[in-house]
Amino acid sequence: MNWKAEINGFKSYLKLERSLSENSIEAYLHDIEKLTTYLTQSNISVSPEKLEHKTIEEFLAWIHDLGMTATSQARVLSGIRAFYKYLLIENLITTDPTELIESPRLARKLPDFLSADEINTIIAAIDLSEKNGHRNKAMLETLYSSGLRVSELVNLKISDLFFESGFIKVIGKGNKQRLVPIGTQAIKNIMLYKENYRNLSKIKPEYLDYLFINNRGESLTRVMIFSIIKKLAALAGIKKKISPHTFRHSFATHLVEGGADLRAVQEMLGHESITTTEIYTHLDREYLRDNILKFHPRA
Repeated sequence: MNWKAEINGFKSYLKLERSLSENSIEAYLHDIEKLTTYLTQSNISVSPEKLEHKTIEEFLAWIHDLGMTATSQARVLSGIRAFYKYLLIENLITTDPTELIESPRLARKLPDFLSADEINTIIAAIDLSEKNGHRNKAMLETLYSSGLRVSELVNLKISDLFFESGFIKVIGKGNKQRLVPIGTQAIKNIMLYKENYRNLSKIKPEYLDYLFINNRGESLTRVMIFSIIKKLAALAGIKKKISPHTFRHSFATHLVEGGADLRAVQEMLGHESITTTEIYTHLDREYLRDNILKFHPRA
């Protein structure tokens, strides 16, 4: 058994059986590459099935000494665990050397989110006289209305819109489909963009079903969405660190603050585990605490 052959098998497994995106696959492979780099630099000649628990611990100490954060260390360890899980599934090994290794302790960082007024200010900063103004407004309304990931937004298709029912179909992580409610403001702005501005674009045949189109008649990239939002935040005078994900966090936070059921929020966000969604209950408590300290006469 050699590393190259098993890594190629792992790549095929992630693509065909796990249905992961190219970006996710590259991230997993990059984690394994870090391990093989360490083995090479340490003159450790060992095949995957002979790798010992102790060597992985020494590798984790090595990446820690390189200055890698606890979050990044945990991410790398997760990738290596996935690789050994694959080897077990394929009966290429009988024991998993990562099984007893503890992950680095992580402090749960509360994600930045925007108030409803801040979101309105950012959307109001869009210049609707510009060529892509109505497209950008429709995109931001959709992000906030449905809590989409940026990858879900750029891949949203016209055939995924079910406005008569008030839902859109979203293809999330692991190629999993979910139906997400969409608000009237988002529907109104999408229809305005689609019927009055998008139809004026010369769209390449393979992108005809994509909702949001760039100036070349292709689907938008994630980088372009980041750039648009960063520019609008600056125009709106928002000093927070803003990204497309901030709109997703804001969507979830405002739902929880409004009393939405956590399971419903989990479904709308497409979280596999409820523990991922539970961070918004912490946000809610922080929000309540801040308001008490700000407004209570005895605070």
